[in-house]
Amino acid sequence: MKDAAPQTIYLKDYTPFGFDVEEVHLTFVLSPRATRVKSRIRFVPKPDAADPVFFLHGEELSLISATINGVAVTPEVTDTGLTCPAPAEPFTWEAEVEISPETNTALEGLYMSNGMYCTQCEAEGFRKITFYPDRPDVMSVFTVRIEGDLPVLLSNGNPTGQGAGWAEWHDPWPKPAYLFALVAGELVNHPDRFTTMSGKDVELNIWVRPGDEHKCAFGMDALKRSMTWDEEVYGREYDLDIFNIVAVDDFNMGAMENKGLNVFNSSCVLASPDTSTDMNFERIEAIIAHEYFHNWTGNRITCRDWFQLCLKEGLTVFRDAQFTADMRSAEVKRIEDVIDLRARQFPEDQGPLSHPVRPESFQEINNFYTSTVYEKGAEVIGMLKRLVGDEAYAKALDLYFERHDGEATTIEAWLKVFEDATGRDLTQFKRWYSQSGTPRLSVRDEWDGDTTTYRLHLSQMTPPTPGQDQKLPQVLPINLGLLSPNGDEVLPTTLLEMTEADQTFTFEGLGARPVPSILRGFSAPVVLERDVSTSELTFLLAHDTDAFNRWEASRTLARQSMLGMLTDPTKGPDRDWLAALLKVLTDTSLEPAYRALMLGLPGQSEIAQLLHERGVTPDPDMIWIATEAHLQTRAELWQAQLPMLANEARVTVPYVPDAEQSGKRSLGMAVMAMQNRFDDGKAAAAQFAAADNMTLQLSALGCLIRVGAAGQALQDFETQWAHDRLVMDKWFGLQISASTPDKAVAVARTLTEHPGFDLKNPNRFRAVFGALAAHHAAFHSADGSGYALLADWLIKLDPLNPQTTARMTSAFQSWKRYDADRQAKIHAQLDRILAQPSLSRDTTEMVTRIRQA
Repeated sequence: MKDAAPQTIYLKDYTPFGFDVEEVHLTFVLSPRATRVKSRIRFVPKPDAADPVFFLHGEELSLISATINGVAVTPEVTDTGLTCPAPAEPFTWEAEVEISPETNTALEGLYMSNGMYCTQCEAEGFRKITFYPDRPDVMSVFTVRIEGDLPVLLSNGNPTGQGAGWAEWHDPWPKPAYLFALVAGELVNHPDRFTTMSGKDVELNIWVRPGDEHKCAFGMDALKRSMTWDEEVYGREYDLDIFNIVAVDDFNMGAMENKGLNVFNSSCVLASPDTSTDMNFERIEAIIAHEYFHNWTGNRITCRDWFQLCLKEGLTVFRDAQFTADMRSAEVKRIEDVIDLRARQFPEDQGPLSHPVRPESFQEINNFYTSTVYEKGAEVIGMLKRLVGDEAYAKALDLYFERHDGEATTIEAWLKVFEDATGRDLTQFKRWYSQSGTPRLSVRDEWDGDTTTYRLHLSQMTPPTPGQDQKLPQVLPINLGLLSPNGDEVLPTTLLEMTEADQTFTFEGLGARPVPSILRGFSAPVVLERDVSTSELTFLLAHDTDAFNRWEASRTLARQSMLGMLTDPTKGPDRDWLAALLKVLTDTSLEPAYRALMLGLPGQSEIAQLLHERGVTPDPDMIWIATEAHLQTRAELWQAQLPMLANEARVTVPYVPDAEQSGKRSLGMAVMAMQNRFDDGKAAAAQFAAADNMTLQLSALGCLIRVGAAGQALQDFETQWAHDRLVMDKWFGLQISASTPDKAVAVARTLTEHPGFDLKNPNRFRAVFGALAAHHAAFHSADGSGYALLADWLIKLDPLNPQTTARMTSAFQSWKRYDADRQAKIHAQLDRILAQPSLSRDTTEMVTRIRQA
């Protein structure tokens, strides 16, 4: 039968737990199918509790015994927890339960991965370990004893004792249960040490399976740089004697910030030049920083309830973006973040899964670990920093840490800190947390030559979203620059603060009509709507001093060119834009990574959305053809310049995954992709044969797949890397993403029959079906085969891993864009998923929201 009908939980119904938890003692006696967990917990009733019922969460637990103050009790146990009469005075609860880590395929709670015991407790996994008030506002000090026959036994905090077959750990910092962690296995460590700014010596370890030791050095270096950066920029020092990271193969997410014991998806920590690409290295650097930064923004200060998830995640994403910008290129990082925001968060905000940064309700909290909460949440932090300024932001953060250390707090408390530190009223700004949807900023300008006065007329409007038909004006920080007709900057970047639905800003004393550079640095997450001529965009591409807006000018020209082709079949790619772009591409004063980004085209899904907004039904096949026409035309027009660019991008020194080398390789790969269009893969074949790092080897393999010349190379790659699970994830995904639309679905289907395809491994499942869902023309194939194949496998996965299944259903969220036949095919698959008799709560909620939009 189906899971119980999902219950909707509302922010307005928040009630504190009726008991404080003074201390928690846990003992684990490990066994693959019969682990015993003994808990001893000291509860203190709150005399003014609104809800005095003693309820402990618990799921999939076999209760062996329970006592209160040493006296046996018989609680009322349900599928979700237990209730029991409790004394009015402080008391000690003791319980023993049995669980089966080996059969826990959902990868929540305590489970096993290749013989290793590990945990994932965020958001509500701890209730699958023992009975406990599993909510983030219940914080306590944990002491843990682990008994088992494995050599490495780890938990949170500092080690307090160990012997043959046992280890004990104590975490002195109060934490909610979602930050609990345990790892036990045959592991080896990559050790190091760090001295904090106060002189404290900290032991550092990255724990891995034997054979992965050589992939730890970069991760350790990233960790140490993160610790130094957090001290220098935020004044935050590490607070335990030891910091452990463990690499786990089977993991639903990227990583988890458990206090003192971070558990990482192997793909997010293991790296070496021969097995990892430049993008892998940068991602690992950012994720290690993100999880470490959570020590203060998430652990020491956590969220009162799961509606406040953006408080810890939005702030920490913003902090890790700052870190990456400082470690690499701020301009390149900002452009990459906006590309990602537009590709993932904007569609979410414009579709059936739209929700505020802080939701008002949910049924399954796992479904709200979204781009809106994380990436849009970070954009909100960035806007707040722009509005108050760097100095006031730093002052407010110091006050936040001082005032709320050791607390589980709220968005209201976060904003109150800024109001107290700056004197600003942030009532209207708070709408960014409560109002869903992407604001649309319309701009028109006016020039009065007689008075040399320039006016910008701005209007903002946010379209209706599910559950929110009426929208109020937001606070929009708009960075503006003005350029003279000769390209000189007559107004450097200036912050305009828009608070009304319609507002006009006036600039006087200008010598000539200026060219505006609006929304510099993408200062607010909005859709900018302005009728701009091709000549003005070409001017900004050539002269804008803001790196983001220079890139944005080219991106807008690319959109216009592609939309022009799709709405008028007689048109070809805009050659004036391509000529202007070539000048940027050959400008050696610009970073190679920046020039490589300039070569990127708008995503095919983005073009589909733009057509839909214009009342045109997008045809995925035609969008694919238009994209290919642009790529082909560009390669032909620039053929003479490609050898020079390839030579400039060549790296002749030993591999280092830093910004300089990575930028050169990125440019070189873009050049090779163009050469590939007229040399039948010769350059790619040579690079594949000679490559001494995964970045070059994988990019060459992709080029060979695209020209249909990869047969032997694919076999050679598989033979070379069959032993390496992370490299093989790349092999699986690349074959789909690099295939033409008519082949990609069949390739994906064939790969599911490969012996290396493992339904239970989230990385491998995402490698195949994430690649298929991202292949716009293939996934939206007119025959519906892409929809059917994904639905087939989601139905198979849901009983094993509801969390990964539910997240993958978002591939269907854009169904309203397409023609009636495709809509009907998507609906048929969604209905087929919903009809499954044992569908999980996670997947039921997601599919229902998508289907009923």
